[in-house]
Amino acid sequence: MTPFGARLREHRRKRGVTLSQMAAALSVSPAYLSALEHGRRGRPTWFMVQRIIAFFNVIWDEAEELQRLAELSDPKIPIETAGLDPEATELANVLATKISGLSRDSLTHLLHQLKAAAARDGV
Repeated sequence: MTPFGARLREHRRKRGVTLSQMAAALSVSPAYLSALEHGRRGRPTWFMVQRIIAFFNVIWDEAEELQRLAELSDPKIPIETAGLDPEATELANVLATKISGLSRDSLTHLLHQLKAAAARDGV
């Protein structure tokens, strides 16, 4: 599941809306929405995110959060390490091979560490 998909499902469930009801309102198939929630579809388009925001009638902060999560929700992201330090290539490869076996706690810890390192390095 992607960050956007998880938030989409949360909004839908809080409001008691089924996939079929939401799909009909957005003129998409329930299968598309299910795939979007489960990360089997790529990042939603800006237009689709706007339609979802309008459907839920969310406030500014929530709308910005949905847009931000959509930008971070490509389930098949390539990582280009050509020309970088060898450690960058190793990190990308280890992450690619190990990520599916990591617990939620480990993923949260690694994400926090990576964000802290990026802030420290001004990235």
